[in-house]
Amino acid sequence: MANNLDALLARARSIREDIVKMTTEAGSGHPSSSMSAAEVVTALYFGGFLKHDPRSPQWPDRDRFILSKGHAAPVLYAALAQSGYFPHDEIMTLRKIDSPVEGHPNMKRLPGVEASTGSLGQGLSIGVGHALAARVDGKSYHTYVMTGDGEIEEGQIWEAAASAAKYQLDNLTLIVDRNHFQQTGPAEEVLNMDPIDGKFTAFGWKTQVINGNDLREVLQALDRANAVKGMPTCIVSLTHKGQGMLNLLRRLGDTNFHGKPLPAQNLNEALAEIAAS
Repeated sequence: MANNLDALLARARSIREDIVKMTTEAGSGHPSSSMSAAEVVTALYFGGFLKHDPRSPQWPDRDRFILSKGHAAPVLYAALAQSGYFPHDEIMTLRKIDSPVEGHPNMKRLPGVEASTGSLGQGLSIGVGHALAARVDGKSYHTYVMTGDGEIEEGQIWEAAASAAKYQLDNLTLIVDRNHFQQTGPAEEVLNMDPIDGKFTAFGWKTQVINGNDLREVLQALDRANAVKGMPTCIVSLTHKGQGMLNLLRRLGDTNFHGKPLPAQNLNEALAEIAAS
């Protein structure tokens, strides 16, 4: 699977299909925020980068993936279910009473979830903790963290960034899902954090800027990150919110489409557009 680009592209489409199906069934959720991250999550879980074992979710030597932008939980749930952490049909219980497939990831209720996230700005600090723990314990596992671009407006992100550089955490990779939107509008208009790569470089990180919806670029970027020594890596992943159903979102008149499910009457149209992507 790791070297089969066509299989990985098919996997990314399948993850997007799961995202729109589960959020439409739930009648709530964040499909567009989840879909922008599908290539990165596909590469990590199915491209040979994330060392993990669904049969042993607490395996001490596993790599960690922390979805700091916890509202994008559907992309994580789809990857975990397709990896075999829990029955695939359980994703369709998203946000239902008593379901472990909650609106935001809950590490106490679902195997494979490394951190309970959703309160934005905290995931990178958790990732720094995991990376430091690996060093203390003499473990070789790698920690990956994904944040949103609106999320990096939080001050805690930059405290964590400074700490990661101070301790030269080359076992830590941050992916900023730069889809250009946050809840209240375009990220550049709410609080422009550009140049994101320049800021992380100034904090002592190795940085890359890639097309995060190009799976080949994502795979190459993760390869480069794994080769970095002596400093943490930040990958600024330029993506499109709702990638896979952009034409539909344009017809619906909302290219942000934040925090709401796709109307049921548009589900088949979305699935057809994903299949053709």
